[in-house]
Parts: sequence; C-alpha cells; structure tokens
Amino acid sequence: MKKKIFIDGKAGTTGLRIEERLSGRDDVEIISLPDELRKDPDARKAMLNKADFVFLCLPDSAAIEAVSMIENENTVVIDASTAHRTNPCWSYGFPELSPEFLEKIQGSKRIAVPGCHASGFIALVYPLVKAGILAEDSLLTVHSLTGYSGGGKSMIADYNDESRSPLLGAPRQYGIKQAHKHLPEMAKITGLENAPIFSPIVADFYSGMEVTVPLFKSQLKSGGIDEIKNVYRNLYTTDIVRFAEDADESGFLSAAALSGKDSMQIEVYGNDDRIILVARYDNLGKGASGAAVECLNIKLGCDRAKTLVI
Repeated sequence: MKKKIFIDGKAGTTGLRIEERLSGRDDVEIISLPDELRKDPDARKAMLNKADFVFLCLPDSAAIEAVSMIENENTVVIDASTAHRTNPCWSYGFPELSPEFLEKIQGSKRIAVPGCHASGFIALVYPLVKAGILAEDSLLTVHSLTGYSGGGKSMIADYNDESRSPLLGAPRQYGIKQAHKHLPEMAKITGLENAPIFSPIVADFYSGMEVTVPLFKSQLKSGGIDEIKNVYRNLYTTDIVRFAEDADESGFLSAAALSGKDSMQIEVYGNDDRIILVARYDNLGKGASGAAVECLNIKLGCDRAKTLVI
C-alpha cells in the first residue's frame, strides 16, 4: 500500500522540489489541500493526521504549530525548518555523519532536516572533532557561497526582476551581526563549545553552495592534511556524500558545481601549514529537499538515493 505524504508548505522552493522528487513514485501518494483550505486550521489538522509522512516546509512558528496539531502517533514528521534542529528529542537528518545518526533516524518519528549552510559546516567539522583532530574548544571561521534560491520566493523575485538594483549583480555578504539562525545548530551538532564566525554570501546564480572552513596547522589537536583526508575518505563513501580528491576546476572551485543535484562533495586543499576544507552541494538539494527525501527513503527502507538526482 502506498504511503500517504502531506507537504505542508509545498508552494515554497523546498516543498516544490520535494514534490518533484516524489511525483511518479509507486510507493507513495501525495495528498494535498485545495488552495482555499491551505490556511484552514481544521482542514490542515485533518490532513496532518491523515498522512503517514508529513514534510514541514514552513517558518519556525508554523512548523511548531503543525507539530502540535498531530495526534496520530504513527505520523512521521520530517521538518525542514529551523525549529527542531537542536531539540534532543528529534533526530538530526544527516545519516552520513555516523551509524548513530542513521540509527536514530531509522527509529524516530520526528526528524529535523539540517540547515543548508549548516550541512556543509557540520559535514566538514563533526568528523574532525570526533576523530580528535579538532578540539571541542576550537575557534573556527567559515564562509559559505550560496545561490539566491536560498532566500526563497521573495529573493528569487528580486534577482529575476528586470529593474533590479545593480547591487544584486555582485556577491553580497549577509548575517553580518553574527546571529544567523544556523549558528546554534553548527555548534551543537559538531560538539563545538563555540559557534564559528560565520560569513554567508549570496551571489547572482540560482542554486548551489560552497562552504569553506580554513585551518592553520596550529589549530589542529593532532594530525595534518593527510590525516584529515583519510578521515573523510573513510567516512564519506556513498553516492550521496563522497570525498573527492583534486576536484577543482583548473584551480577554481565553483559554488554551482552541484546545482540541481542532491549529493555533496567533500574536498581538502592547501598544504601542511594552511588547509582549506570545502563542501560543495546544492542549497536546495542536500541542503534542503534532497536531505528530506533521503530521510523519507531511510524510513521506508528503500535505497537512500531513490528518485534523488546524484
């Protein structure tokens, strides 16, 4: 029997791509509300409790409200908002980090999808903290290039407006008050005692993400560039998240290299003294909807990459 899927907030960029990845599958059925009932509390509650799986593609407050409406103990919630990512009662939807992360997803009915920027930072830093290469009290910096689709419909409209400001033609740094909503998640999931100095940058391309963490050898508790590569090489071995050696484009690294895909590429550059850790993926893929569908596939017991674009 097909599992019923309800995407609450499917009109947004993440919801649309989740629907695209699931349409045509023979193991699920997408159920939805008519447009005129999308904001009707009773109709929404009924749909949330009718579904076997609910994807939440909503602002935090609306996601929390949706969870409070669910009375069906069998309904599995996969939340793409920020609301539950640091909640210990929820599993964190990044199974490649360790067998423990995978097992918790498999046994959970509440799954928080990682944040787009946070996904790359955590993929790079968590394994090094766990391996003892980075100390828990490390002070790190990270910058992240993203396509404008990460800003949702309003930012997409701004960039596609023919009369847009010329300022949008150049990369723009944001989150400059160092209070970005991904910071608590970055610290908690990696085990760091201090959130990093984080510089996200949006540029004039639709989708793609490149997260970079620079390190001096003096910041390492043990090992060096070769040990770091070995950690990634041994951990990230799937089609969804993989370590790639010398994957640059003739000395350049494009943030759009994996645009349109649901996979992530982990790379290391530099030398014994100065090291650059890089994660490249799509902010709408492994940074959002691809990660959400992967979690659904895990819960269904099928191929984790089913209907994902790798």
